[in-house]
Amino acid sequence: MPLEAGLLEILACPACHAPLSDRTAAENPELICTGKDCGLAYPVRDGIPVLLVDEARRPA
Repeated sequence: MPLEAGLLEILACPACHAPLSDRTAAENPELICTGKDCGLAYPVRDGIPVLLVDEARRPA
């Protein structure tokens, strides 16, 4: 289930403060940092973004 557009506009990566890309329609919903040096993927659980660096998946 995609996040509301208004919510996505105010969310930012807690590590580098770059905007986040919405990948909540995928099998494993997550928000991806768009920062070129960061790229962390934050999980979305039960429609709630978990914006904790310790919970984020590192880029491959």
